[in-house]
Amino acid sequence: MGKVVMNASVSVDGFIAAPNDDPGPLFEWLVSGDVPLDDSGALKVSQASYDHTRPYWDEIGVTIAGRHVFDLTDGWDGTPPSGIDHVVVVTHRPAPEGWDPEAPFHFVDSIEAAVTKAQELAGDRTVEVAAGDVGGQVLAAGLVDEVRMDVAPVVLGSGKRYFGSVDAQHLLDDPDVVVQGNRVLHLRYPVRR
Repeated sequence: MGKVVMNASVSVDGFIAAPNDDPGPLFEWLVSGDVPLDDSGALKVSQASYDHTRPYWDEIGVTIAGRHVFDLTDGWDGTPPSGIDHVVVVTHRPAPEGWDPEAPFHFVDSIEAAVTKAQELAGDRTVEVAAGDVGGQVLAAGLVDEVRMDVAPVVLGSGKRYFGSVDAQHLLDDPDVVVQGNRVLHLRYPVRR
């Protein structure tokens, strides 16, 4: 079974978006280089960011996200982002009316069900959990193996927290990867068990 990784771009003060869900300059690193990160041509990063990010993206089989993110992105128009095979959406509501039942999206009502379904779909590939409320709940449940952060040099001051509403201590090991790119510091922390 593949590992479960919590991931997002984050401000140095721990936010993944402003209170109005605007990420602001958190994604500058995705357009501040000259190396194409994907086939769209829209994302261009530094060579260091490419060498760190592209192999990770290639190992992701499934992303777990909350309904809020799903709604903000309009369900990615039914196509999982960045070439990912499936998206598992944690929600207490059904799929939107008119949603294509053949789209590779799976709607579940708990984080435990989300991780189980995602691991089933991913096989040996990585399960990525979007940071924020759902990611924090998965971490608090002891289901995250690794925390990855793309730390942008910005202080947002308030907003949506990387770890959501986690209110208990969770220990991570020392970072085993630290990579400096343009407008970003990539960090990877194994979760202490």
